[in-house]
Amino acid sequence: MNHSDIEKLVNNFVVDTARGPVDARVRQVVVRLLGDVFKAIEDLDLSATEVWKGIEYLAEAGATHELGLLAAGLGLERFLDIRADEAEAALGLTGGTPRTIEGPLYVAGAPESRGYARLDDGSEEKEAEILFMQGTVFGSDGKPLPNAKVEVWHANLMGNYSFFDKSQSDFNLRRTIITDEQGRYRFRSIMPVGYGCPPEGTTQRLLDMLGRHGRRPAHIHFFVSAHGHRKLTTQINIDGDAYLWDDFAFASREGLVPGITRVSDPKELATRELPRPFASIDFDFRLLTDKPNAPAAEVERIRAAA
Repeated sequence: MNHSDIEKLVNNFVVDTARGPVDARVRQVVVRLLGDVFKAIEDLDLSATEVWKGIEYLAEAGATHELGLLAAGLGLERFLDIRADEAEAALGLTGGTPRTIEGPLYVAGAPESRGYARLDDGSEEKEAEILFMQGTVFGSDGKPLPNAKVEVWHANLMGNYSFFDKSQSDFNLRRTIITDEQGRYRFRSIMPVGYGCPPEGTTQRLLDMLGRHGRRPAHIHFFVSAHGHRKLTTQINIDGDAYLWDDFAFASREGLVPGITRVSDPKELATRELPRPFASIDFDFRLLTDKPNAPAAEVERIRAAA
């Protein structure tokens, strides 16, 4: 069939069969996507077996909760970020901290504190490098933003996230920090490590067929929000990681790889009551002022909550 015939067929299946109220936007999207699928089947001469194997693969990915991982690994989540960057730039909204993907592992409801929080529960402290990270949240006018909300989460030394990894304590390595009167935040944690897709999972199975690895560099996730400003979804990567610029999820960006200072001065260690040297990262967030005609900065999607 030629593409014109396929478009007529799709309209016959979707549009001409309507007998009740229609959501015009949903129908527009379904007609387009179904038409593209039909054309791909025709152009690539996909067999019925290949089509059903594709459907079975998506069903399995959904049942094992890997569709979010797949969206990152195929660049879909990065593509959405690119479009958001372009939409903001067209409105003159530039100069903020770069956004990058959220990923599928955020959990709402993390304990909240003001100015400072300790993220880790101490269970891996002996094996891990202690990390302090601190900075200021600024508005687009360059002024600090008191009472901004900094939500932070990252993986443990096994590359696993609390809530999804039931061996960890509740909200381990997850906190919400409200900035102080000077717009500052600070937290103590452990240095995260990179991790990979589940080796036997649906995402890695497809990546193997594409000749790709499924590794991520060590990173720390953030949501940063403040009244009158656009919510920022971002993450910083840990400098020196072997996969820093080879992230399977395409989340590494210039401006999101802060330097790391190793602190071993005995006086500083004594002040912090630490038994050994620690790592320190300074990183400021710069938010963009919201505009009424700007696309929504808050992405509506199903997220875990505890």
